[in-house]
Amino acid sequence: MEDNKLASFKGLITPRRVVTALGLLLALGIANSSVLMTDAGYTYVHQNNLTGELDVFTEPGIHFRMPFFSKITRYDQVVTVSFGNSQGEEFFQRLDPLHVRFADTYTGQVPATFRFKLSHNPDAVKNMHQEFRSNDNLIDTLLVKNARNVTVITSTQYTGEEFFQGGLNQFKAQLADQLSNGVYTTERRQVEVEQVDLAPVGMDQEDSNKLQRTKQLVWKTVPILDKDGKPARQNNPLSTYGIQVTQVTIGDPVPEAQLDKLLTDKKKLVAERIRTIQEQETSKAQAKTEQLRKEIQRTREVQDAQRTKELAVIAQQKDVEVARQIAERELVEERKKKDIATLSKAKELEIAKANLAIQQANAEAAKFEAQAIRAKGNAEAEVLAAKYKALGSYKDVYLAEMNRDVAQVLYQNLPNFKVDMPQNYINGTGAGGLTSNLDVITGLSALGLMEKSKDLGKQSEKGSK
Repeated sequence: MEDNKLASFKGLITPRRVVTALGLLLALGIANSSVLMTDAGYTYVHQNNLTGELDVFTEPGIHFRMPFFSKITRYDQVVTVSFGNSQGEEFFQRLDPLHVRFADTYTGQVPATFRFKLSHNPDAVKNMHQEFRSNDNLIDTLLVKNARNVTVITSTQYTGEEFFQGGLNQFKAQLADQLSNGVYTTERRQVEVEQVDLAPVGMDQEDSNKLQRTKQLVWKTVPILDKDGKPARQNNPLSTYGIQVTQVTIGDPVPEAQLDKLLTDKKKLVAERIRTIQEQETSKAQAKTEQLRKEIQRTREVQDAQRTKELAVIAQQKDVEVARQIAERELVEERKKKDIATLSKAKELEIAKANLAIQQANAEAAKFEAQAIRAKGNAEAEVLAAKYKALGSYKDVYLAEMNRDVAQVLYQNLPNFKVDMPQNYINGTGAGGLTSNLDVITGLSALGLMEKSKDLGKQSEKGSK
């Protein structure tokens, strides 16, 4: 059975099929070697080994290359090198902190991070590739060594105390400037360094507790200036390949033990000096306070005495002023009474004059009223006399007119007159008259009975009918 399987398998493997499979594998290998797929953030250098030409690809995409006779080298477009920083982003290099020496021979450890950006210029990339041939070699040979060299050179331009007492920011600015544009051309000479310190203890001055500027001669590496007053520079190896420095970050530097002890002792001395000065100032302030307190007490006593004297003078002046005001008020009251009396008499005189005028007017009015009444009476008398005279002349005519008027009135009112004769009579006078109230009541009752009997007679007549 196994012989049958082997025979069938040999039947499947024929020379033609083997040649076909080898052709397919060769075609796939050629196709894979002919295509280059580039990613973002990388620069690719394609080297054609047949012609010796170099092609640079900086953008992501698909490119064709010489199969089996080409070499691809990949470079990082952004490279971050860290000295003494093991946290944060994924650095390409994690190295020990930079060991630097300052101008006053003190040393220190400075952690720093540098970020570099490669050029997109194909000629610059080709030049860089011909020099370094790989990404790792570029970082180790150029970027790391140049960053360390510039940091060490820049540190010689500062003293240890100057660096650790506020010069870190300026150090970072000069380091980035020299790394990007070239190292300063320097010389070593003695220069004056200005320091800020407290005045010596015991100086008899008001500002002995304030910071003062002092100068000290030290040896430093100083940049040489050109004719334009700018620092002269050496050639920058990064500019040859178009590499840019995009960021420089300085960590927390650590001084050597001797420098750290010096700085610590100096801080202690400054603290002791400040404490001593504060004690001196406190003693001075207390002495001045005591003196001021005595001056204040003396001034207060003088002021109290002066105030007592002024109060006595003021009291006397007040009494005089009160007496003067009382006299003036009495004088005013007398004048007021006199003026009131004068005004009262004048008022009475005016009232009398007014009353006189009123009475005179009333008299005149009464006189004219009497004359008017008299004239009216005379006129009415004359009219009445003329009227009676006229009536006397025509007596018969007047009587006839009066009779006529009376007759007309009686005629008009004659229908309204009705004369009823009494049916009963009660004599109240003479003998047998009504002499008492009982007689009157008895008589009225009799009249009432007579009226009722008359009404009953009328009703019986109506019923019979």
